[in-house]
Amino acid sequence: MNSKEKDEYVNQAMERMTSMEPYYCNPFDNPKELKERASDLLKRLNSLGDNAQEEKESIMRQLFGTYNKLAFPGDGFKCDYGFNIHFHGLAVINYNVVMLDTSPINIGAGAFIAPGVCLACSGHAIHPSQRNRMLTSAPITLGENVWLGANVTVVGGVSIGDGSVIGAGSVVTKDIPAGVIAAGHGSVVYAAGYGSVVYEDVAWDLCALNEERMKLEVQEKNTDNDAAGN
Repeated sequence: MNSKEKDEYVNQAMERMTSMEPYYCNPFDNPKELKERASDLLKRLNSLGDNAQEEKESIMRQLFGTYNKLAFPGDGFKCDYGFNIHFHGLAVINYNVVMLDTSPINIGAGAFIAPGVCLACSGHAIHPSQRNRMLTSAPITLGENVWLGANVTVVGGVSIGDGSVIGAGSVVTKDIPAGVIAAGHGSVVYAAGYGSVVYEDVAWDLCALNEERMKLEVQEKNTDNDAAGN
């Protein structure tokens, strides 16, 4: 494959992979160098401590399709490609979360993603005779203020509506409407709305707290720069 043919091959793959439409292809049709790039960035990201925030942010800007300073992947975060992951605001991502982003994964502002969650766009053919030569893929969308409990799995093609909560250990195989609590295999909706689970005495806002923290960090950096100049 010459340089021009390789460019066309990569461009065709990117067009397919970034589409919001489901697709299937040979597993080797998605260029391995795209996954290798993400793997290298993830190794660097997961090797850094909490005191290396600037370096972490630099890596995440390279890794993710849409990066937000209020997105906080925890230790052990893994993904296939990174460029198909889009953070649209605050996202609290706990330990050992996996995102198989062979299609776009859009994560709305205010997302809480607990330890061990897997967002799996990719799959394989059901019939054994086709399974080793067919990759299937479809996008995943989380609305705003979605909370996924520990070890939840969301499969390709699923959208979860604003404000919904998915119980720990659930497998989400179909769309979930906004403002509900769902749990179990297939995620049965157990409650529409939140009933009496609103804590009236909680007056603070997590997004506002994080914005204030970032302002303080900027002020501290400016103070350090001024001190260095003196």
